[in-house]
Amino acid sequence: MSQNKKRGFFSALGSFIDGARRWTLNIIFLVIIGSIGMAIFTSVSHVSVPNGAVLVLAPGGVVVDQLSAVDAFSQLSTQGLPRETLLADLIEAVQLATDDPRIEVLLLHLDELDHIGMSKTLELSESIKVFRESGKTVVASANHYNQDQYLLASFADQIFVHNMGGVGIEGFAVIRNYFRDAIDKLKIRFHVFKVGNFKSAVEPLLRNDMSEAAKEANRAWLDELWTLYRDTVVERRGISVSKFNNYVNQIDRVMADVGGDAAQAALDYGLVDGIISRPMLREMLIERVGKNKDGSFKQSYFRDYLSLNRSLLAEVKESVGIIVASGNIVDGVQPAGIIGGDSLASLIRQARLDENVKALVLRIDSGGGSAFASEVIRAELQQLQEAGKPLVVSMGSMAASGGYWIAAGADEIWATPATLTGSIGIFGAFPTVDNLLQDLGISTDGVGTTAVAGKLRPDLPLDPILASAIQSGVEYGYRRFIKIVADGRNKLVAQVEPIAEGRVWSGVDAQELGLVDKLGGLQQAVNSAASLVGINPANTRVLSLPLSPEEELMRMILGSGMVKAALSTSSPLLSVLNSVLPAWSDVLKLKDSRGVYAYCLMCVAP
Repeated sequence: MSQNKKRGFFSALGSFIDGARRWTLNIIFLVIIGSIGMAIFTSVSHVSVPNGAVLVLAPGGVVVDQLSAVDAFSQLSTQGLPRETLLADLIEAVQLATDDPRIEVLLLHLDELDHIGMSKTLELSESIKVFRESGKTVVASANHYNQDQYLLASFADQIFVHNMGGVGIEGFAVIRNYFRDAIDKLKIRFHVFKVGNFKSAVEPLLRNDMSEAAKEANRAWLDELWTLYRDTVVERRGISVSKFNNYVNQIDRVMADVGGDAAQAALDYGLVDGIISRPMLREMLIERVGKNKDGSFKQSYFRDYLSLNRSLLAEVKESVGIIVASGNIVDGVQPAGIIGGDSLASLIRQARLDENVKALVLRIDSGGGSAFASEVIRAELQQLQEAGKPLVVSMGSMAASGGYWIAAGADEIWATPATLTGSIGIFGAFPTVDNLLQDLGISTDGVGTTAVAGKLRPDLPLDPILASAIQSGVEYGYRRFIKIVADGRNKLVAQVEPIAEGRVWSGVDAQELGLVDKLGGLQQAVNSAASLVGINPANTRVLSLPLSPEEELMRMILGSGMVKAALSTSSPLLSVLNSVLPAWSDVLKLKDSRGVYAYCLMCVAP
């Protein structure tokens, strides 16, 4: 009895301590949230747009089509997470400022921009062009321009660089690590199943260098996009192709001629209009638009500007629905920033059943992923079309492999000239480590009721029966992919086969080959979808899965951020592969139910 009383006392004490801990943490959390909320309310209440102001467009981190899901623990406890800026926010801010008499100058402040890519830059540039044509001025400023930042800056009327900066342009390349020798030393055997001469995603596992077929395929789209980059800069800056080429290819001589002064080299070659310090830039803008109460030029930061100008509009009854599909394609329900087969299918079904959505624009920015999940999505899109609703696809930086699988059947496909698409191919891979385990003195043995029972294990040699079956499945998946493209693009299978085999194409080439219908951005795709159903293209509605209360709160308070999720697995083999083959870990995360992937590992959009 005495022991029971003691247990009861300590149990009650433990419950009390646990409850007190929870209450204390909740109170602290509420105090923090209240303080942040008050700070936000106070700051927003003082935000205004002065007359004759500069709109500061300062994208931070990576420009994306869809913000990654917000994870409260990661956001609050992890430092240095990459940031994200929505492309749609940048475009909307410029469009609003174009017709706003309070805004006189657009300042592209690019120091915090990590990556935007050619495709998204070209889309944003269309809005910047309209802004310029309205009679207003666009100025670009950065401490030092990398290649990505500079393409965006080239659409400004004036480009300024810091006196300690410069312009770094080097061209485009695909450089990869190859692990054949390392895999051999680790006694790992990768059994690869693929179809197509150009499906080179698995080459790092099988070779020590890039194959000639892969070099041919990569060189084609790299040259196409580099020509587009060069010609854009040459046209915008009014310099010759030879001068541009000399700056890039003879940068050692260029720098020697100016004694190592990169800013002066950029000025001499016409890439910038002036070398300017931060105080000088500030004074120049003050002279143009006047001074604010803080002693700087009159300005409005683009996020504040959007928050002040966005109003709650009455819901449009007849509209074009927009769904963003961004990230790798993975089976099941996935958060924003990853394309879940089930979650995206659910959104498409929502659009089909909503009688107010008359047409759907699917914005795809993906290098593909699970073949199974891609087919789940495609089937749902087909049902939407069978319900009489037009489907228009807008391709972002990439819509390759699985990304093209889900796009192929659309009524119209739009891509930018710099979009990477195609990569029509299938592969599968299964690693075995039986040789490694034998060297460690570990044996694997047992019995089964059939010829293949228990044979699909990484610690056993791959059984020939299973290897043959997997290869047959991969070949079937490839034939199905080809048939989907042929049916969707109104082509014969024989017409698709030569442009498939996993080969990647630029948007320009894809249009010539009939894989894409028209060149243009999201807005052009929306306009086209609206015309198909005879409604105003301004009547749009973005469809998205509802955020949890936690996600809504964290997004409001902390903004967006890319949450790095570690690859969770208990398998020692996959842990080894993650450390030895970092690029391959992306494929391992796709988790196709049959291990069959329509994925373009080579697609890194410039």
